Amino acid sequence: MAQFVCGVDEAGRGPLAGPVYAAAVILPPDCEIPGLNDSKKLSEKKREFLYDVILEKAIAYGIGTADEAEIEEQNILNAAFLAMRRAIAALQVSADACLVDGNLPIRGLEIPCEPVIGGDGKVPSIAAASILAKVSRDRYMLELDRQYPQYGFSKHKGYGTAAHFAAIREYGPCPAHRISFMKNI
Repeated sequence: MAQFVCGVDEAGRGPLAGPVYAAAVILPPDCEIPGLNDSKKLSEKKREFLYDVILEKAIAYGIGTADEAEIEEQNILNAAFLAMRRAIAALQVSADACLVDGNLPIRGLEIPCEPVIGGDGKVPSIAAASILAKVSRDRYMLELDRQYPQYGFSKHKGYGTAAHFAAIREYGPCPAHRISFMKNI
């Protein structure tokens, strides 16, 4: 039986800009974190609060990314798997197995991996990973906003909003954009 099972999730597969982020989290057995849920079901304020609680209570956590060039080179699914493998490798304690949100196991892992459909709403360690990945990516997008303020990354975090499309049409893409995601712009 596995002693340290990590939950894994990603954030940022759909946006037009920025890296894809992933997190891996090992929580203690019977760890309770009130309000823990799928990051998409939580307000930004609640995610920020839970981020610190998760870091405090986790046995181990890791964050991994795959940048725009890796997304372009490998496609978004393979880049997400790369970010997930990097997150698992960044754990301060080695995981014996992993549970990942979704319907596919993480490719290229040396530990057993079981996909859990809707896992970010069912498995606490996956929910924790979804929050760490989302908050980490959102914070990075705020940094990108300071670098490229004309795109409004602080508001839409790189997703394809009307304002983002308008900025791309006006200014063209910046180095943070995923060119293959913009075929219809």
